[in-house]
Amino acid sequence: MTPDRTEAVEQRCRHCDGTGWRLDEVANSVQRCQCALQREIALRLRAARIPPRYRHCNLEDYHPENESQQKAQKFCQRFIDQFPLVEGGLLFTGNCGVGKTHLAIAILAKLIEEKGVYGLFYDFRDLLREIQHSWNPVSQSSEIEVLRPVLETELLVLDELGANKPTAWVQDTMTHIINSRYNEKRITIFTSNFPDEQDDSRSDRHAELVSRREETLTDRVGVRLRSRLYEMCKLVEIRGDDFRKSVRQAGYRF
Repeated sequence: MTPDRTEAVEQRCRHCDGTGWRLDEVANSVQRCQCALQREIALRLRAARIPPRYRHCNLEDYHPENESQQKAQKFCQRFIDQFPLVEGGLLFTGNCGVGKTHLAIAILAKLIEEKGVYGLFYDFRDLLREIQHSWNPVSQSSEIEVLRPVLETELLVLDELGANKPTAWVQDTMTHIINSRYNEKRITIFTSNFPDEQDDSRSDRHAELVSRREETLTDRVGVRLRSRLYEMCKLVEIRGDDFRKSVRQAGYRF
């Protein structure tokens, strides 16, 4: 497994003796030492709230098993290469265990490491719980303090969109987050386990979904929000079997 990329360099650097600055004798100037840059990256990665289970994720560790996964991996690499000159964010859809979260976090971490992006990861269910319990009479923390970094961060990964029952409050919260980031032209990457009706309506799977009455992403977020997502994100549909299930069946333990 790849080492935890959030671990900062703790040993005293032999180039700068721990000051964070080194003398460039060729240019006859003082420059930031590489160790200071590595510590800054590690701090940004910690601040991004990437869960420990996913801190090793990168594109090289994603092993495609079919054409849709190969295309998704290549598309993610192009997104990284072109950032920030991208047209919008991404919406990963597909059943559980096909690597949506892996790819989303791989993009987030790579952009922090290579392009100095400020980013944030949130499981949408956890975000809703934090908002619901945000008022603390002791610290006087409030909903806006929870939402501010979500609304303002340069790059947001919002995992498991549509996982919560679409109550009026959940709908209002989703609308506020998505519309705010859309209006400010901030890049957002979403993942969802629900099939996308707009995509499936152009395929043979549409009849299958209708016959099984399977809920779609539109059912979970509403027509208006799905239309907004269409404007602000490129759809990346990933097909395949549940990788985590196949690993468990093979006798491996996490």
